[in-house]
Amino acid sequence: MSTEPLVFVPLSMAGEAHAPLAVMIGTRPDRPELLTVAQPRNRDQQTAFAHKLARIFAAYITPRANRRLPAPARGSGLQYRCADAPQVWVPNRAGLEFIRVLGRSTRFRAITGEWAVPPNIPVMGKWLTFLADRAEYAGSCMLLAATDALTMHWATGQSPEEDQHLPALLSWIAPPPDMTGRQAARFCEDPLKVPPAGPSTDPSFDNGVLEGLLAGFQEATGPAASRIAEDKIRKELQKQLVSTWERMWQAIGLLQDPVLPAGAHVGVRWEPDRDAFTRTAEWIASTPGAQPKRDSAVYAARRLYWLERAQQQYDAERAFDDPMLMAESRMTGEAFVGTVVTAWPDRRLGRSLRPLITVATTDAVSLTEGETGLRRPDLLEQKTRIVSVTREAGTALIELELREGMGSGREPRPGTVPAVGDTVCYSLFNDDYRRAPTLPRKEDTPWTHGGPPEPYLPTQQDAQEPWS
Repeated sequence: MSTEPLVFVPLSMAGEAHAPLAVMIGTRPDRPELLTVAQPRNRDQQTAFAHKLARIFAAYITPRANRRLPAPARGSGLQYRCADAPQVWVPNRAGLEFIRVLGRSTRFRAITGEWAVPPNIPVMGKWLTFLADRAEYAGSCMLLAATDALTMHWATGQSPEEDQHLPALLSWIAPPPDMTGRQAARFCEDPLKVPPAGPSTDPSFDNGVLEGLLAGFQEATGPAASRIAEDKIRKELQKQLVSTWERMWQAIGLLQDPVLPAGAHVGVRWEPDRDAFTRTAEWIASTPGAQPKRDSAVYAARRLYWLERAQQQYDAERAFDDPMLMAESRMTGEAFVGTVVTAWPDRRLGRSLRPLITVATTDAVSLTEGETGLRRPDLLEQKTRIVSVTREAGTALIELELREGMGSGREPRPGTVPAVGDTVCYSLFNDDYRRAPTLPRKEDTPWTHGGPPEPYLPTQQDAQEPWS
């Protein structure tokens, strides 16, 4: 978890598809910044709102993009990688979608011409689009929904859909002293007592409070009357946001609790995020264009590979870090835990060291002879092959040939070959590098996939379309 997360709590009118109404944002629980739009359908106010929001994002992202440290490069030499990356928190998955749509609505805005906006708005749109894209990669930590992060560690008595309601979810996890989790969650179901975590407002708030205030602002005559009407709207929107703001920091505090130590691979997963952030920072600094509306056929295929690869690696790393997750694989027969009953540590085949061990397990093993790629969570670089599987009286005797990860000497490196009596775990999970498929260059896209795509250029229509 980042030492300085940026909490982003958006709010939009119910029925207005992601048209921004207000945002509470900041990196400190005691210093939130509130941005509001008195008239969400007014283009000038939308632009002013986006300009202020872009300045806040730039103040958070730019220092991280500019600070670089040397890092090993592929082949020889060094490359410079960002020393840190942003970490943005939203209340729920709907907040992730808000980020995606706001990025889509701002990255195509023109900075010249009739519909010109300040230059920082399309830059913010590119960053928001990047963050929304990275959120789809398993294990990425640059854009997180608090509800998803919490449900990875706590279970509640409600459905997964209800777990997306942040107040109710936190009520189950940390209810008030005088209430049970069920009672506290039921109390949170009343939107008049506990405002929803957004991004859409509750219709009862829109009809009973907001509609009249917006009408008052619309009918205001003169700057003084408009300021008074706008202040009233701002105060009511602040009431809607402040409870979610406090719950966001409560959620982050729960996840930072030492009772939940980070898994061994958490730091490893931060490295791809930093790499992606570095590449994007360089691209935004050198490219005037924006991400296209639709991926080309070649890029879409390549991205699908990246997503599948990230999911495979994430599943393996979590299983290696968490015995409870490994237990699920033991139940399906794809992993087992047992005791070493025989060991031949110095066995050789020609010049190659190939130790043999036999593991006795009562797990329901579905693995067969010749299976390769079994790994020990505590020795991932060592590969194995199943020589034989013998079952008798509810126990399976699995003979394994150990390969790699034992050093280059005539004797195996200490600790790389388990001894008789040791308890070991083996599974089919692996996080090996998998070569990407060979794909044509973008300009060689076959006609069956639309042919070579035309470079995307923003149009005047993009600059005029609604912010939603």
